[in-house]
Amino acid sequence: METNWWWKNAKIYELYIDKFAGDLKGITERLPYFNALGINCLHILPHYKSPMIDDGYDVSNYRSVRPELGTLDDFREFVVRAKEKNVRVITDLVLNHSSESHPWFVEARSSKTNDKRDYFLWSETGTEYAEARNVFPHLKPRNWVWNEATHDYYFATFYAEQPDFNWTNPRVLEEILAIMDFWIEMGVDGFRLDAAPYLVKKEGTLCRNLPETHEILKKIRAHLNEKAPHVALLTEVHDTPKNVREYFGNGDECHLMYHFGMAEKFFLAAIKNDPSIAARAMEANPSIPENCSWALFTRNHDQLSFVTLSPDEQKEILEYVNPVDQDVFLEGTSGITSTGLSMRTAEIFKNDPEKIRNIFRIFLGTPGAPIIYYGEEIGMRNDEAIGKQADTRRYVRGQFDWTLAEKEMGDPNSLFSFVAGLLRARNT
Repeated sequence: METNWWWKNAKIYELYIDKFAGDLKGITERLPYFNALGINCLHILPHYKSPMIDDGYDVSNYRSVRPELGTLDDFREFVVRAKEKNVRVITDLVLNHSSESHPWFVEARSSKTNDKRDYFLWSETGTEYAEARNVFPHLKPRNWVWNEATHDYYFATFYAEQPDFNWTNPRVLEEILAIMDFWIEMGVDGFRLDAAPYLVKKEGTLCRNLPETHEILKKIRAHLNEKAPHVALLTEVHDTPKNVREYFGNGDECHLMYHFGMAEKFFLAAIKNDPSIAARAMEANPSIPENCSWALFTRNHDQLSFVTLSPDEQKEILEYVNPVDQDVFLEGTSGITSTGLSMRTAEIFKNDPEKIRNIFRIFLGTPGAPIIYYGEEIGMRNDEAIGKQADTRRYVRGQFDWTLAEKEMGDPNSLFSFVAGLLRARNT
């Protein structure tokens, strides 16, 4: 079992290698930045070989590094140098799906009788799992996607180019555990499990949060407990606190859980200048196992959703962000959509910079493992130069502004210095 629970004291920084520092050698050179900020763990967004349809979440080789980022040797060197500076590394692990260009799916879609066919989900009619969520309805009409070679359909929860794995096939678990072992040998200390609630599909259900999914996560955790008990699982589940709590299990599933509801409360508290909103929300959370922790954040690489807020609270946030016309969502522009905000903190509070400090004060004063999204600590704004986007999340995925960062680091009264002070205060 675990010899220490380092993840409970983690101060995590989430970044894209290329957006932050160009490549692996670049981020290795920039490691002193994290020490200056007070970070002791990095969450690296997908670095694998990928066609980049979904910014790396469409993986075509799980045991590789995208050539533009460097090599496996560069990755290993980066992890070694990070640990020398007391910075751990968590890498993203895309469990729900692969890229359509992954060799497994290339083989699977070629015929109805091959070794990899049952790694994915197929249908002759495309009518199964009718209640399953289509995450990107504006990008594909439904979850079943036509495969011309075999004249049937494969299932894709996210982009059409991301076929879902068939997690009822035990070989899929074997493959994923072997991939995890590979990266553990490379030195990583944890995995962020992407889209965990969607793993198992079952007819007549919402295909989300199913008991069978929890059974899979328990098997993954048991494998880690036996082979690498120091490795932590950081899991993404956007749901009510009650449903999210289930992914801790009895301390035998995930170590860290994203708390999307608290992120929404942090913004509400900052907008209303009322920290007690966040404090009450935190107190209302269900109890969790002693060896686990909530992973708290304000922004990340996805939208800031409203789903855990009441209609009145949603309206209050929207009125603040879009005071001209609260009833109009500007799809594909400005980062305001019908499902949430694709906006950085400094974009949301562009007319009141003090609220940026206020939300950091509230967020970093709340117990849990904090995660800071790259650029938030220097007040980076949305990347509007990319123009209108069907996937508005790209507005918050711009290049890190090193000119601004260096200016901020040299100013004791800057936002960077303020955030670094709050992170240092967490040590005491």
